[in-house]
Amino acid sequence: MAERAARRCCLGWDFSTQQVKVVAVDAELNVFYEDSAHFDRDLLEFGTQGGVHVHEDGLTVTSPVLMWVQALDIILERMKASGFDFSQVLALSGAGQQHGSIYWKAGASQVLRSLSPDLPLHKQLQRFTGNQIAKIYQQNPEAYSHTERISLVSSFAASLFLGSYSPIDCSDGSGMNLLQIKDKVWSRVCLAACAPHLEEKLGSPVPSCSVVGAISSYYVQRYGFPPGCQVVAFTGDNPASLAGMRLEEGDIAVSLGTSDTLFLWLQEPMPALEGHIFCNPVGSQHYMALLCFKNGSLMREKIRDESASCSWSEFSEALRSTEMGNGGNLGFYFDVMEITPEIIGRHRFSAENHKVPAFPRDVEIRALIEGQFMAKRIHAEGLGYQVMPKTKILATGGASHNRDILQVLADVFGAPVYVIDTANSACVGSAYRAFHGLAAGTDVPFSEVVKLAPPPRLAATPTPGASQVYEALLPRYAKLEQRILSQTQGPPERIPQAQAPLLTLPAQTH
Repeated sequence: MAERAARRCCLGWDFSTQQVKVVAVDAELNVFYEDSAHFDRDLLEFGTQGGVHVHEDGLTVTSPVLMWVQALDIILERMKASGFDFSQVLALSGAGQQHGSIYWKAGASQVLRSLSPDLPLHKQLQRFTGNQIAKIYQQNPEAYSHTERISLVSSFAASLFLGSYSPIDCSDGSGMNLLQIKDKVWSRVCLAACAPHLEEKLGSPVPSCSVVGAISSYYVQRYGFPPGCQVVAFTGDNPASLAGMRLEEGDIAVSLGTSDTLFLWLQEPMPALEGHIFCNPVGSQHYMALLCFKNGSLMREKIRDESASCSWSEFSEALRSTEMGNGGNLGFYFDVMEITPEIIGRHRFSAENHKVPAFPRDVEIRALIEGQFMAKRIHAEGLGYQVMPKTKILATGGASHNRDILQVLADVFGAPVYVIDTANSACVGSAYRAFHGLAAGTDVPFSEVVKLAPPPRLAATPTPGASQVYEALLPRYAKLEQRILSQTQGPPERIPQAQAPLLTLPAQTH
């Protein structure tokens, strides 16, 4: 009996662009089971590349909804075959790729309620392709009129487990540009600008820690889930990752990958044209912000190859041998059009703010890394972020393995840097959120729920005197950025618009 109790767990799901993943996390917050179904590899019949279909115009991108359903079937059948004890699952939650919408045809709710445990899900649901809300209403009003419910990927996935339509949670819902993030209700002005009768098709948003219902009897009968297994509202993949990294008030997470991404915990947001601000998925009175910088690891690798003989050890030595502030030399390195801000090209400035064609190799390396982190701090503060005495920075991604890069990060922000293992952070964060939902959500701090999780490891603390150096440099960097922006701004880069599929009734219900 003790052994069975020790295996009581919550499941965390991630319905991402390229795969569906699951983890099982026990009461001590240990991950003891994980699996995934990769769309391009495991579901060849859908013919996706990178998990999507790119249309002839080169801009329209769709994902076959039935592919997600079938991936869920595959994982559950594998878990069953492995002997996974579904009866010990207390609750589950999940994440979905953000900004995709799914349209349920009139009558689909009846199909969800009457699923047969003798058949896999994908054989009981069908789909056809549609577009984003405003577009589908303008270009295909008949399909819109036959739409019973509009889900995000997250609430769609939750609906599969509930056997009924799941509400959209406030955190993922705030990424739709339709939610009043302070009042946590849909904006009637924004809804009216999209399409008629939209509020009834979206349903009312709910707090992210809400228990939205018990698991459908389909899963009880087919897999042996307990009838009391709770479904906690699913959210977007970025909010779920914030939960997985266990951010607290005042913290920053920096993912140093192909693109660099900043997650911020905000008390009072200042929405701007750049970045994204969401309702916080684990702090109902707070917010989270997301900033993306396209020139990340590839830019660092280029400068490494050009200025450090393709060697990371030489690159690190250059950072150690140059002074904080780089003698006043500042650099901007954007080999591809940057997102934040919209600049392209390499721009170097001397201590006197004169543009110069090149720097010595060591100066070039420090200018790159200092510039990347100063830009992150400036744009974070532009959204309302302030470094607090208790602020910690959680670093992930490839460059987080380089201690000298992390030292510059600690110096520029004036805060200690920790490293954290965030493999499957959206999945693990979803399991943590399931535990949070079970603990009565808003009445129990998320930090209390996850206190048993392994702590992050301290990697760098600010060098004495760093704050004075960078407090003087940051305003200069911001002014130079504005100067470059005013001189180089061209037409905005065309970004492919994600367009999402429509889930419909089957031709026949068995």
